[in-house]
Amino acid sequence: MAASQAVGNRATGAGARFVTALAWTGLVLALVCALGTVAGGLGYRAGWWAYGIGTQMVRWFASADLAALVLALLALVLALRSAKRRVCIVAIAALVLAVLVGALPLTLWLKVGEVPRIHDISTDTVNPPRFVAILPLRQGVPNSTNYTADVAALQKKGYPDIGPVSLAMAPPQALKAVEQVARSIGWEIVTVDPLELRVEATATSLLFGFKDDVVIRVAAAGAGSRVDLRSLSRVGRSDFGVNAKRVRAFSSALAAAQAGG
Repeated sequence: MAASQAVGNRATGAGARFVTALAWTGLVLALVCALGTVAGGLGYRAGWWAYGIGTQMVRWFASADLAALVLALLALVLALRSAKRRVCIVAIAALVLAVLVGALPLTLWLKVGEVPRIHDISTDTVNPPRFVAILPLRQGVPNSTNYTADVAALQKKGYPDIGPVSLAMAPPQALKAVEQVARSIGWEIVTVDPLELRVEATATSLLFGFKDDVVIRVAAAGAGSRVDLRSLSRVGRSDFGVNAKRVRAFSSALAAAQAGG
C-alpha cells in the first residue's frame, strides 16, 4: 500500500513538474518571439540588416509564437485540471503575451487579402501629383515613382472613395492650410513650394521606420482650390492599406480644418 502510494506521489510530482515546465517554456518562448519581432523592426530601422531580413525575422518569430501559444494553452488546461494556481498564472501570462505578439502579423496577413497589392495611392489617378524635391531621397529604393495605369485600375477597384479635396479658399491660403495639417499629423516636411503650390513630406512608421513619401498639389478650382494628394511607399510590394489610410486621414483633417477655420 505504502509502495503504491509512493509511486502515485512520484507520478503526481512528475506530472506537476511537467505542467510547470510546459507553462514556463511557453512564457519564455513567447518572450523570445516578442523580443525577436521588435528586433526585426528596430534592426532594419537602425540599418543593421536589409528590409527582407527584417520582415523575414517577423515571419520566423510569428511561426514560433504559434508554438508558444499552443504550449501556453495546453499548460493552462492541465493546470486548471490539477488546480495549480501559480502554474495557471504563468500559463495565462504566456497565453496573453503570445496573443499580443501574434496579433500584428495575423492582422497584416488578413489585411493582404482585403486590399489591393499596391503601394502608391493618388487622389488624381489620371494626372497624379509629381515628386520633385523628394526624388534625391529616394535614390536606390526599390519602388518607382511611376504611377501606372495598372495601379490606377487597382486603386479604383480597391479604394473607390478616394478623391481630391475641395477648399473654399484661394490657392495660397489653401497651401498654408495644407502645410499646417501636414505638420500637425507629424510628417517631416521636405519642401513647401509657393510658386508651384506643392508640399512634399515624408511619413515614418513606428517600428520598422518605413518611409512613405507624400506630395500634395494645390490648384485653382473656380473661386476655391482643389487639393490632390499622393502617398508612395519606398519599399514593399503591398502597403497593407497604409497609404490609402493616410490619404483618407489627411483629407478628413484638411476638411475639418476648413470647417473650423
